[in-house]
Amino acid sequence: MTNTYLLLLAIFYLNLTCAQDKSWENEKILVYNDSEVNQMISANQIFEKRWDILPQPQFWKKIMCLTPDTCIVNIAKNRHVLEKIPSEKWVYLSKEKKRKFRDSIRKKYNLNDNDLVYVTTGKNHFYKFEAVYPSISKGIMVFDSLDVDPWYAQSILLIESPGQLKKSVSGAYGPFQLMPRVARAQGLIVNKTIDERKDFSRSAYGAASLIKNICIPETKNILNRHDIKYNENDIWFRLMVLHVYHAGAYNVGAVVDKIMPKEGTQELIKKMWQHKAAGFGNCSQNYSQIALAAHLILHEMVYENCSEIITPNSR
Repeated sequence: MTNTYLLLLAIFYLNLTCAQDKSWENEKILVYNDSEVNQMISANQIFEKRWDILPQPQFWKKIMCLTPDTCIVNIAKNRHVLEKIPSEKWVYLSKEKKRKFRDSIRKKYNLNDNDLVYVTTGKNHFYKFEAVYPSISKGIMVFDSLDVDPWYAQSILLIESPGQLKKSVSGAYGPFQLMPRVARAQGLIVNKTIDERKDFSRSAYGAASLIKNICIPETKNILNRHDIKYNENDIWFRLMVLHVYHAGAYNVGAVVDKIMPKEGTQELIKKMWQHKAAGFGNCSQNYSQIALAAHLILHEMVYENCSEIITPNSR
């Protein structure tokens, strides 16, 4: 065993013993390979609550592992896969020819005229899971030190800018893709000469602070308006918080108000995938679907390549 392995193991058990108020501690696992050890959050709850069998995360798993030279033709409302086509047969079409192609697909598969047909390009060039994997442990430790559920660190690192330091068209930057104004509000320096968003620890601090002070309280406010009970560890609640992180509280509140839910369950998230309101559109709907898919891919990658996994139950 390496010194790093022993250190992480000691921290792992110390947290379980001394921080029982952190309800996520029992979800942590240590993944040991011959050359390294990493800490991550288990996907067990995703499997237990059967999020893994939903067609939307299953669809995004395919897209995240698919090369960009291939597209998947699918039905928008349920992401049912109809067929695959070469990207060159789609991306170079004019707007009118794309419309005609979609019409031909509806006719070919006997779909209704109002069934939206999407053509989604493979994105394995963007989702670099092996590259981002080593940083997950660091993100978990930063979030944990600030008493913020590290499930969010793992989720955001997997889907926002995995293993890359790229600036989005909207100006978001860093491993947690913080906007300049948001980063400054959480205490980071962002100006013409210094941009702390590119520093992993500072970026993680900013994201954790945003989730703790804005996203979780705003999610609770939205749910309280509808008298919905919640457990902060439930996947559906965590996914709502992710939506607030991505789309903002106003837009998430607008779509929840439109749905008018009676309880907080998986069904609420599934309805959010089918409804739009204010600035909560297709990209916002996709966000939690992609997060679920990323957790499933990480789970498979880890279990296929690890030599040992230590869980709280294996103490």
